[in-house]
Amino acid sequence: MKDIITVSTVTFNATWGDKAKNLNRIKGYIEAAAKKGSNFIVFPEMALTGYDDEEDKPKAEKMQSKEAELIPGPSSLEVGELTKKLGVYAVFGMPERDPDDPSIIYNALAICGPEGLIRSYRKMHLPYPEPHWATRGDKPCVIDTEWGPIGISICYDSYCFPEMMRYEGAKGARMHINCTALAKCHGIALGTTTLEAQVIVNQMYVVSSNLGGKDLYNEFWGGSSIIGPSRNFWEVHYYAGYKFTDSLAIECDMHTATIDLTLAGRDIFRANPLIDGATDYRPDKYIEMCRDILDDPNFGK
Repeated sequence: MKDIITVSTVTFNATWGDKAKNLNRIKGYIEAAAKKGSNFIVFPEMALTGYDDEEDKPKAEKMQSKEAELIPGPSSLEVGELTKKLGVYAVFGMPERDPDDPSIIYNALAICGPEGLIRSYRKMHLPYPEPHWATRGDKPCVIDTEWGPIGISICYDSYCFPEMMRYEGAKGARMHINCTALAKCHGIALGTTTLEAQVIVNQMYVVSSNLGGKDLYNEFWGGSSIIGPSRNFWEVHYYAGYKFTDSLAIECDMHTATIDLTLAGRDIFRANPLIDGATDYRPDKYIEMCRDILDDPNFGK
């Protein structure tokens, strides 16, 4: 298993509703990143189409419904052919149409690699206003690479559901990909604070790619970054990019860093000799806790 990886993350101002233009730019960034020696290139949530919802329109008339594609489909296969040619990985967000029911749309990622299109990931947790057009996915995403497992999720998944990265860490992941569309309407603390906390508690790298600038209605923070464990234990280091609220964060830019994954420690998932070789992480007990929640008649009320 390799330990040294070069990663690029793009602050991307998607042109709302213009797939052809956005796809051409995504491919251009992939080519540019490959020339820099990047192994893995990350784009934001809904980079292919733009994010904002037209709340006054019925679902069938929304841009996301009209522009959704199957995965595999035209855009994902085109990017997959490029990553196969260049021998790199790339992840970008798009609306995915369900193959069995065309009325079902997912907020999804197309995940491509040296072998071409790998799979899609469908966002498991949907904040407002996404349920107006999207259906929740049901499965987390961990892909196998030369650098070991890599976890991938979208925005709200990463910020508000620590179970996602904890699951990935327990599966052996040393790096988490966060494709996001974090707008300024969400305030200043959500993105930076939660991602830095995840790095600390999981001792994992986080590669985050955000939309930047004006979409249809909202202005997005930008702030794409590559962060991870510091040489100073329990601290976070910015290897490239910016915090979401940095004055330069909104600029469309590609940030690249070469990182050493051996700095990603997973002590909570390793056998602890002081407790008879058991791990500090206790999924058997968490299963019981979750069952207790599901059995609680007050849950969800």
